Amino acid sequence: MTTEQAAAGHSADLLLPPPAAPGSRPAAGHAAGDAGGLPRAGGAGAVRAAAFALLGAGVLAASVAAAVRIGTADVGWTDVARAFGGRLGLPVEPLPPLLDSLVWDLRLPRVLMAALVGASLAVCGAVLQAVTRNALADPYLLGVSSGASTGAVTVVVLGIGSHALGVTGGALAGALVSFALLLLLLRRTGLDSSRIVLTGVVVGQLFTALTSLILMASADADTTRAVTHWLLGSMAPARWNTVAVCAAVTPLGLAAAWLCSTALDGLAFGSDTAASLGIGVRHTRLLLLVVTAVLTAVAVATVGAIGFAGLIVPHGVRFLVGPLHRVLLPCTALAGAVFLVWTDALARAAFAPREVPVGVVTALLGVPLFLLVLRRRGEL
Repeated sequence: MTTEQAAAGHSADLLLPPPAAPGSRPAAGHAAGDAGGLPRAGGAGAVRAAAFALLGAGVLAASVAAAVRIGTADVGWTDVARAFGGRLGLPVEPLPPLLDSLVWDLRLPRVLMAALVGASLAVCGAVLQAVTRNALADPYLLGVSSGASTGAVTVVVLGIGSHALGVTGGALAGALVSFALLLLLLRRTGLDSSRIVLTGVVVGQLFTALTSLILMASADADTTRAVTHWLLGSMAPARWNTVAVCAAVTPLGLAAAWLCSTALDGLAFGSDTAASLGIGVRHTRLLLLVVTAVLTAVAVATVGAIGFAGLIVPHGVRFLVGPLHRVLLPCTALAGAVFLVWTDALARAAFAPREVPVGVVTALLGVPLFLLVLRRRGEL
């Protein structure tokens, strides 16, 4: 994101409906009335959100089962059931070892990783859009993705450690270093939303330049090709150990963000409004920045940078269920998981036997979807 884009997104707020005029009645589904003065979901809005959440959970479960079948090798529903049944100790005929390994050790971790990463990135996007009041905010606004790329490229070029473990560790270290630099630069600013945006852009550009410098100075053609593929994002490296890391971190991060739902509602209206409602603006922003940075760092370190999932999904879900974060965040997590599961399935099946980086597919799908959302909201 460029500085011009950030400034435009800061002024063109797509997050919330305009505040009601004095004496006017609140819109249906957003009746004012809780003790903090923030809007809360009305009866119709709550029913619609609950229906969306239940539908999303069912679609996610079906998507995971269906996506395990998709790939160059033919895997049927019976094979999937036998693979699961064998692991659960049910009396089923075991699969041949090669097919069992394909389903259990390759495809299932990949699909579960896509669900975890999709949920993580989508929620991070929704949180940052509220914290910064920037309609163009996404999980990579803080420069964490660029730092992870620098760390991964450094490890690949220097040949440190085993390939998969070394790249993941290097990316995670780079992401944390970039976030530490961001906090260092923001330490005396009060964590103002516009300063977060501008400083994140600066930090991201710095680490992008470092990545390019390392590649130009030290990498050969094969290394450059491998790094470029990683930078575009891919679920191919997903294994049970990396899924376990994401499965441990992602639910904690999502829960922490959801517990700050009321504060996010206040922050989306601006710092002054949030402070008048008794929200500790600086501490809340710091906590949410740490949560989103950790979630993004883990996601990028394991599968690379995947764009648009954290931008388009929150806007689409907000259009369907409204802006209240107590409802928005869980629905966004489900929608992000489903979106990335099917995007990854399309990435590995569309041009089989060659695999397209999933970040390319999310961008190709995200652009028209984002334009559609803008048009439905009357912003285009």
